[in-house]
Amino acid sequence: MNYQEAAIYLQEGENNDKFFTHPKNAKALAAYLFAHNHLFYLMELSAALLLLLLSLCEAPAVPMLRLGIFVHATLELFALMVVVFELSMKMRWLGFHTFIRHKRTMVKTCVLLVQFIEAIVVLVRQTSHVRITRALRCIFLVDCRYCGAVRRNLRQIFQSLPPFIDILLLLLFFMVIFAILGFYLFSPNHSDPYFNTLENSLVNLFVLLTTSNFPDVMMPSYARNPWSCVFFIVYLSIELYFIMNLLLAVVFDTFNDIEKRKFKSLLLHKRTAIQHAYRLLITKQRPSGISFRHFEGLLRFYKPRMCTRERYLTFKALNQSNTPLLSLKDFYNFYEVVGLKWKAKRNREHWFDDLPRTAFLIFKGINILVNSHVFQYTMYTVVAVNGIWILVETFMLQGGNFFSRNVPWSYIVFLTIYGVELLLKTTGLGPVEYLSSGWNLFDFSVTLFAFLGLMALAFNMEPFYFIVVLRPLQLLRLFKLKKRYRNVLDTMFELFPRMASLGLTLLIFYYCFAIVGMEFFAGVVYPNCCNTSTVADSYRWVNHTVGNKTVVEEGYYYLNNFDNILNSFVTLFELTVVNDWYIIMEGVTSETTHWSRLYFMIFYIVTMVVMTIIVAFILEAFVFRMNYTRKNQDSEEDNGIVLEKEISKEEVIGIMELYKRSSAATEISQLQKIVLQMDKHGQVSTLFLGRRSRTKSDLSMKMYEEEIQEWYEEHSRKEESQIPLQESASASQSSLKPLSLRQRSQTVI
Repeated sequence: MNYQEAAIYLQEGENNDKFFTHPKNAKALAAYLFAHNHLFYLMELSAALLLLLLSLCEAPAVPMLRLGIFVHATLELFALMVVVFELSMKMRWLGFHTFIRHKRTMVKTCVLLVQFIEAIVVLVRQTSHVRITRALRCIFLVDCRYCGAVRRNLRQIFQSLPPFIDILLLLLFFMVIFAILGFYLFSPNHSDPYFNTLENSLVNLFVLLTTSNFPDVMMPSYARNPWSCVFFIVYLSIELYFIMNLLLAVVFDTFNDIEKRKFKSLLLHKRTAIQHAYRLLITKQRPSGISFRHFEGLLRFYKPRMCTRERYLTFKALNQSNTPLLSLKDFYNFYEVVGLKWKAKRNREHWFDDLPRTAFLIFKGINILVNSHVFQYTMYTVVAVNGIWILVETFMLQGGNFFSRNVPWSYIVFLTIYGVELLLKTTGLGPVEYLSSGWNLFDFSVTLFAFLGLMALAFNMEPFYFIVVLRPLQLLRLFKLKKRYRNVLDTMFELFPRMASLGLTLLIFYYCFAIVGMEFFAGVVYPNCCNTSTVADSYRWVNHTVGNKTVVEEGYYYLNNFDNILNSFVTLFELTVVNDWYIIMEGVTSETTHWSRLYFMIFYIVTMVVMTIIVAFILEAFVFRMNYTRKNQDSEEDNGIVLEKEISKEEVIGIMELYKRSSAATEISQLQKIVLQMDKHGQVSTLFLGRRSRTKSDLSMKMYEEEIQEWYEEHSRKEESQIPLQESASASQSSLKPLSLRQRSQTVI
């Protein structure tokens, strides 16, 4: 039986890969297996990162990292050849017709062709030219297996665009109306530079939307007529406080709908994958279910590192009907159970149960102490007092050297208290149980850093004084006191992986705009530039003598430039914050052309889209968790997914007999250890605990429990309606095609 194909179906369900990319023959299978291993993924990621990092070395390069044209062009061609190899393996696996149907792969191929031609031109001419297409290099990174979350983020951004564009057009419509009105109202005032032309009116009202130039933009007209403030108040009330918030509300609603549809799609995709795998694992002799022998063969390919004990426990956890065969209904829970980590449940309640009575009583008392509310609230009080002390101590410090050569006595006192707490908890709970809690692990890390900070002060190790600054992190423990704070922190920790992917998505947009900015604006701004613009003072750098002193007037905005990729990233971050961003825009515009403003305005709109999606994501996750907490008030303490399964000695011996037939010595030795452990403690069975952390998918399963059944029924009806079509298609092709990989896999061996 072909267990490998069943495992591939399950992997496609887990990774949300389309089933039309499933390997169709032995040649495609070999390419599929080569393209689906971590060495291939690392090669793919390394080539993408090399192409992106070349922007540090290509003109305009970071001065310390500049490389010759021959060197960086050769490196680029090498990385592109690696991408060619990757795509050739994918074509071998997918086949030509499927390859050209895969949109993302075709986009990557087109970008590769353009990059190849440009790299060869640079190498032949031995000089760089305007290469805006370098901004497309990020597509190679987005297509990597490790960047699946980034692809999902980009997909959600594009799916959220239609309602976003509708509200954006409404916003721009009002902006144009107010720009025309402002031009007619304020252009007669020759001292007002903001509305002297319609173009300036539009630009300054766009900037006013970000509040970056307010109230400066209002003051010339306000000085002439105080009633002119009504224009700006009405504009900001409509554009900033109504339409911008409406924009967030619409995106949030769309995002909620997309998240739910995405969960439904992935859930049904996994269900279909399980059905495909189930059909491959049942036999003609046993069509009603999957035997352990076939299930174990599946896991050898799906999770090769899983030990024999865990394979059997997974089978037993899935088998809710307690029959020799695994039914399809039981097999539907495969993804929820296969991720459990199994450990034998300890026979002892505490680590010190086997110690002599005197020692037992001592450690038992410590255990009761550290678990008591009095001890916990005493430590909260100590942390609060320590926080107040640090605040007062910092307030009394003057500028200069903040670190005295003498170690403060308060530092020693509080560190001693935290050290005693750590010692009591470690001895009372045991090291394993103590470090199994995330909060305890955090306490241990902060106390350790505080101790290292004490060593740095005591031995005058100045390079390590920064560790002392980490002391206020202890105050985060106070968040455990209030349930709402715990929900906020739990949501933050749950969001961290997704927030990291959203941050990477934002960096990809930064990279694209940085490349375009360098191609058009490198070397444009410098000290004492922009003398003809309204922001000349921000770029002025002059020396003049006042009495006997030389005074330097320095406007630092010339540092916000696009002279290399690092400077461009810093400049783009400043534009994202939008505080005084118009100074950067006007400085570049004065040295180039008025059309340069489009670059900065488009960047603001793009970052507004991404940041709105990020805000909507945070809101959705927090609201979802709060609703889940209200719906499941009994389970306030979230210990993850925990499952108990008991294995008897007879079961283990029966599995050993099964492996003896196949001469599996390694598996037999693993099972013999379980039998010996049972004999050692005089047990006839052993209880095992399976644990894994709770994911967003688990929470969604609980939240949409009623709707999920409707989805399943709808999915079943669709499948039943498609069966006659599939049977007729397969009947017409059976006489024309040889046995495919899937057909061969149904043969019982």
